[in-house]
Amino acid sequence: MDKRFVYADNAATTPVAAEVLNKMLPYYTGEFGNPSAGFYSLGQRAKAAIEEARQNVAAVIGAEAKEIIFTGSGTEADNMALRGFMHSKQAKGRRRLITTAIEHHAILHTADALRDEGFNVVILPVDNNGVVDLVALENAINEDTALVSIMTANNEIGTIQPLREIADICHKKGVFFHTDAVQAFGHIPINVKELGIDMLSLSGHKINAPKGIGALYVRSGIALQSYITGGGQEKGRRAGTENVAGIVALGEAARLKGENMEREMAYVRSLSRRLQEQVVARIPQCALTGHPTERLPGNSSFVFAAIEGETLIMDLNMAGICAATGSACSTASLDPSHVLLGIGLSHERAHGSLRLTLDVMNTEDDVDYIVENLEKILERRRKMSPVWEE
Repeated sequence: MDKRFVYADNAATTPVAAEVLNKMLPYYTGEFGNPSAGFYSLGQRAKAAIEEARQNVAAVIGAEAKEIIFTGSGTEADNMALRGFMHSKQAKGRRRLITTAIEHHAILHTADALRDEGFNVVILPVDNNGVVDLVALENAINEDTALVSIMTANNEIGTIQPLREIADICHKKGVFFHTDAVQAFGHIPINVKELGIDMLSLSGHKINAPKGIGALYVRSGIALQSYITGGGQEKGRRAGTENVAGIVALGEAARLKGENMEREMAYVRSLSRRLQEQVVARIPQCALTGHPTERLPGNSSFVFAAIEGETLIMDLNMAGICAATGSACSTASLDPSHVLLGIGLSHERAHGSLRLTLDVMNTEDDVDYIVENLEKILERRRKMSPVWEE
């Protein structure tokens, strides 16, 4: 098979869609107005464009436009939710934050920083599929608990959490619920009202918008403490002149995802199923990680015995395939992914990880090309390995 280029790391980032690029470009040139300059039409049009984007983002998650705050990234949205809430009057002096062992570092490192400030942080376990222990959650909530933050779907293994059940537990005990939906937004249906979500983080570059734009949904009635101060942008909740082009791009990308989600979900899920079935059938001593069914449509994550993930990624790159691993090379750490350790894998097993994330631009030919090259690479590398036994 001739060498080709296959991008299979869509969980890391996605290309900007042509429709999104065309929508945002005028706001770098002719429509360059500052939305705060509302006394003339150029600024008014910029403001109107932002409000249209706000409505588009809100529509995808069943929110009201006024509940959307634009940020510079999903990481900033996570920080705003955790820091802004724990330091707010809404917390009513409660100092306990609960999250899980497999959250994105945007949550875990922010939780660490809050712990250093004197807050009490509880890290919940997950099962072997990456699903949070609901009994442990209920038991962990006490009278000092202010906020629970549990991701919608994991960025490495794709597992989707039972959000409705989590929200019910939180609200029964008078606790607020935030979810990091950066990987899930636009890829699976999410209705914040039906699911009982109080705050939700999202990012543009996971849905074919550019990098550097994100948003936080904050349910009406929740007042966060602002930590970026300055002007009165975003109704005083996030100061700084708005990234109009980025906001417009996020709005357009959200609109497209909302309109096409059902069709795209079915197509991408079929590609992932094809990939998973072939890999498991053709490659010995491999395992699919994450929940077998309750997972993101495009996520396929594996571990392979007697293989180093970073070596595998470099070999796949030589074949023109972009993929990811949670092992040491990609994390600048001697330890493998905290997610894989969190679901109970040994250090040795977790070092042989591979994540392949597909999207609508991928094809069945891409899948077949990945599997053929993966099979050849693993066979060659295992023959070289002193620990491999057929």
